[in-house]
Amino acid sequence: AVPVSEEPVVIAEPELPAMSQSMPFMARPAALTGALAGDVGFDPLGFAKSEEDLMNYREAEVKHARLAMLAAAGWPISEVFDKKIATALSMSPLVDAADRAPSVLNGGLGKVSPIYWIACLGAAAAVEFYGINKSKNSDESYFP
Repeated sequence: AVPVSEEPVVIAEPELPAMSQSMPFMARPAALTGALAGDVGFDPLGFAKSEEDLMNYREAEVKHARLAMLAAAGWPISEVFDKKIATALSMSPLVDAADRAPSVLNGGLGKVSPIYWIACLGAAAAVEFYGINKSKNSDESYFP
């Protein structure tokens, strides 16, 4: 019979490098411990002073990425469906003669009602206010 040891096995955590992997000429930021996926010590301006700061910046990055994905899908979809939706609602289409959506690049933002922009800002503020309240109250159902 082989004797079995009752001693717990201790696994040492790997030691973090002193220098950032992403920018080897800079020291690794203290808040970046390698615990997050893709963490290679990239914080060249030193924004994340603590783990709480890091989590806030991470949450903001996720929200901005989701918004960018919606915008990337929404722009071409608006060009395809604007005339159909406007006709169904008895409104004039906002796309120009070349079927381009109003934008800073394409022009035509003056055709969009200021009420629309106020409604968009109000809706975005309401969603953000709701999310901030859930996160500050430590609501278990909060998911950024």
